[in-house]
Amino acid sequence: MTKTQATPQGLIVAAHGRHYTVEMADGSLRKCFPRGKKGGPTVGDKVEITPEGSNEGSIDRVLERRNLLYRSDDMRTKQFAANVDQLLIVVAPEPLFSADLTGRALVAARSVGIAPIIILNKADLTTHLQRARERLTDLEALGVHIIELSALDPEQTRATLLPVLRGKCSLLLGQSGMGKSTVLNALVPDARAHTQEHSQALGAGKHTTTSTRLYHLPDLSGDIIDSPGFQAFGLSHLSPSEIEQGFPEFAEPIQHCRFYNCSHRHEPGCGILAALESGQISTERHELYQRILAENESRSRY
Repeated sequence: MTKTQATPQGLIVAAHGRHYTVEMADGSLRKCFPRGKKGGPTVGDKVEITPEGSNEGSIDRVLERRNLLYRSDDMRTKQFAANVDQLLIVVAPEPLFSADLTGRALVAARSVGIAPIIILNKADLTTHLQRARERLTDLEALGVHIIELSALDPEQTRATLLPVLRGKCSLLLGQSGMGKSTVLNALVPDARAHTQEHSQALGAGKHTTTSTRLYHLPDLSGDIIDSPGFQAFGLSHLSPSEIEQGFPEFAEPIQHCRFYNCSHRHEPGCGILAALESGQISTERHELYQRILAENESRSRY
């Protein structure tokens, strides 16, 4: 490559452990390995590569990100995706979703400026639907957009969601069993065939639910990133102020705290505790805040 040639750039559209699938400007795909430390790039990253052979290459540099969503605990960090506009959290009435995990995903999204949307799937299960709605009451009161649908009706799912997804890069996230894959297949009908075709072309093996992949929506109206289901969501990478940022209902009451380093758990003159007492902040949300804070404090001691 001569000095006058621009460095080839592409978009990471899939992660397969040690290597990544990079989509180039002409739509071609390359199987690329990162230079330097392992685990740096993630799906949604724009990267500079050095082509090798007909369909391989090395990732030389990750271009500047707008954001990065990930979870972390004692053992490891799991990157979900980069450069995301909105987070679609799929929940369901049966099996009943975890309010704790949903709340943690919202905190992670808000801490990096990603707009959250909750998709209440399996709305046809009317026997348990009201219970699920009640669990979402606090979040709805905070202005979180909640969309009810049944992904078993693909046409209605597309009619409901595609206007929300247009022009955006959306990350699809949810606990196992919530019907996340059914939602994806309704939005991108050829997702499974598309994945198998890419895997065969790149020699990447069979696609499993342990990998993350970006799909272009029909008519290129936006992108959707499918991430594996999860049963835990640690937030040990967040500072106390970032955790606070994940609770938008804290923003106004926190202005009335007597102490600048208030932890909002026991201090006198705490605006958050006063708001909790008056019902402005829900007990469940404040308990979630305390759990996340306590977990992070415990980890920082070791």
